[in-house]
Amino acid sequence: MKDFWLGSGHHLLDRNADGKLVLTDEFLKAYLARPELTPPPEACADERTLYQSLFEEPRRAVSGPEIAAIADDDARENWRHMIDFRDFLLSHSTVEGAYVAMVRDGRRTPPLFLDQLVQVILRNALDDVGDAYMLRAAEMLFRPQRLTLHDGSLLAADEEHVGSAFASPLAAMLGLPLDGVGVLNDDNAQNYFERSDRFDMALDLSGGRRGLAALAAVLERWIKHLLAAEVSIEPVIEPGDVALSWYVGLDAEATRIGDALWRGGALGANERAGILAFFRLSFADPGLVIARLAGEPVYLILAMTAERTLRMKPQNLLTGLPVRQMASIS
Repeated sequence: MKDFWLGSGHHLLDRNADGKLVLTDEFLKAYLARPELTPPPEACADERTLYQSLFEEPRRAVSGPEIAAIADDDARENWRHMIDFRDFLLSHSTVEGAYVAMVRDGRRTPPLFLDQLVQVILRNALDDVGDAYMLRAAEMLFRPQRLTLHDGSLLAADEEHVGSAFASPLAAMLGLPLDGVGVLNDDNAQNYFERSDRFDMALDLSGGRRGLAALAAVLERWIKHLLAAEVSIEPVIEPGDVALSWYVGLDAEATRIGDALWRGGALGANERAGILAFFRLSFADPGLVIARLAGEPVYLILAMTAERTLRMKPQNLLTGLPVRQMASIS
């Protein structure tokens, strides 16, 4: 099987007997090597000493006064976040367990750290997947996207590339595809693996095409890996007036729309235009579902903002599904 997302650091982690990720010193050192933490030439001696000691012993306890002694305000804040994050990871036996605990406890964690955990957990959950459409769809769970209509297709491109690659004001105004960003298709799918860390392939999310089905398959894997629950998820091509017995918003805008529909409110034209997809979710074991929803479908909503951006919140699936008892992993 071809490798992908080398930048996630998955090769630096171990796996336990259940296939979950186990923290290693090498993975912690990779975090220390990030530019946000690497001391610049003008860094004070206290920061340099802390950095060097952690590179030699990445699990060692760090005291509050050690961090307080760092002269630069931004560096001091970065180190507080990093050590707090590291200590939380170390308090759990697996990376997956730490992530689930962060989400369920409502722990405040910098979005960058959460996105990095989502990527490496997905890399583990999708380890045996060779479908480029699924892997590109999975990027949406940890990389913000910008949506554009082009030749009748709804395309999702990595927001970072959108911000840097629009070559002309006209292209930006028209929302045209980007220079250096190709749309994933059957002809270039084999190239995904060699460029997977560039995040430079757009995905067609038009109804009835492979993008939404691929995203549904990724969400099935995500739920199975983290909640040990078998589910089937399928896009609802023509949702019409869906009766929401239960729903989960896959992003903040979708949650807002779902709340409005739940209360019986009418959506405006712009809100309806912002809905990217409805998915219907079914549990393989109906006994997992709370009694009052037995036999009722669960809907997942995906939506973009008025600025045509999408930032998915995969953690919502860990807290919002109507199950009797959430699976527990440590």
